[in-house]
Amino acid sequence: MREELAGFTIGVTADRRRDELAALLQRRGARVVLAPALRIVPLADDSALREATRACLDRPPDVLMANTGIGMRGWLEAAEGWGVAEPLRSVLSDAYVVARGPKARGAIRAAGLYDQWSPESESCDEVVEHLRQRGVAGQVIAMQLHGDRQPECTRALEEAGATVIEIPVYRWAPPTDPAPLHRLVDLVAGRLVDAVTFTSAPAAEALLRAAGDRTEAVLAALRSDVLASCVGPVTAEPLVRRGVPVSAPSRARLGALVRTIVDELPRRTVTIKVAGHLLTLRGHAAVVDGELRPLAPAPMAVLRALAQSPGRVLSRTALLRTLPRGADEHAVEMAVARLRAGLKAPRVVQTVVKRGYRLRVD
Repeated sequence: MREELAGFTIGVTADRRRDELAALLQRRGARVVLAPALRIVPLADDSALREATRACLDRPPDVLMANTGIGMRGWLEAAEGWGVAEPLRSVLSDAYVVARGPKARGAIRAAGLYDQWSPESESCDEVVEHLRQRGVAGQVIAMQLHGDRQPECTRALEEAGATVIEIPVYRWAPPTDPAPLHRLVDLVAGRLVDAVTFTSAPAAEALLRAAGDRTEAVLAALRSDVLASCVGPVTAEPLVRRGVPVSAPSRARLGALVRTIVDELPRRTVTIKVAGHLLTLRGHAAVVDGELRPLAPAPMAVLRALAQSPGRVLSRTALLRTLPRGADEHAVEMAVARLRAGLKAPRVVQTVVKRGYRLRVD
């Protein structure tokens, strides 16, 4: 197959760049479930941002911590609207500028400023450690926030003797329509998606918050059958802290994130030889001798159960447990019939009279 992700279903929790990420995944054959976990609320008219900007003009910062590209652009655009963009750029041009990542660096340079240092990990903790080692006693630090406040970072710098001006350019808010996110929670808990992508740590926290009393079921799925794919280590931190193995590219870019998924998901597939055919199980499809065969959830569930022990007979009762609640043994027979029709290889699933079904391995 030429489409590396054909047969896989991937959840996208991003909001601002969801269409771009979805297009990159769909171009490689994936089925995408869009479920923004959060939305960004700009604060261009917020009094706190205006007051923080005035504080920087009144007492020019010695250090600027630029955390995000969208945040820096939003701050300068708001300053433009207030008629203080040039004075703000002037005071920031004299500061020691730390860009937490490439997007922040791009926004800094687009504004005509120059960044002197960036952390390899793109983490605030590394920035704080760098500044403490450099010495910040008696200095003013303008910390452009990325969403929520970062009290631990602020406290550490203040304890080192600095005065911190927090710049609240935007904040995170729940999605306008929470239904897609709750639907994604259902899909993850039911292992009906193969991967979930995260482009911010708050989005990962928001998914788990939305799970409510199903949080442990979601975490169990992410620890086993559902790949948690994060754009970078900072985004991954809430999941890593909860024991979830994550996949992340070395560079925090959407394209790199997609390439990581392309590398990882096919390696997690099960491939077996049955009834003279080479059979590979993907998320919502089977690949039979190189040909993709999309399957509905019930036939796919039956196939996964049978593929766990090829050649072993599973009773209707055992297969019934793999189907949605409320199904009966007739539903098992229907699922097996649809599985045979979908695979277009009728000899693969064998009926063993009065016992059940198995994958034919002889």
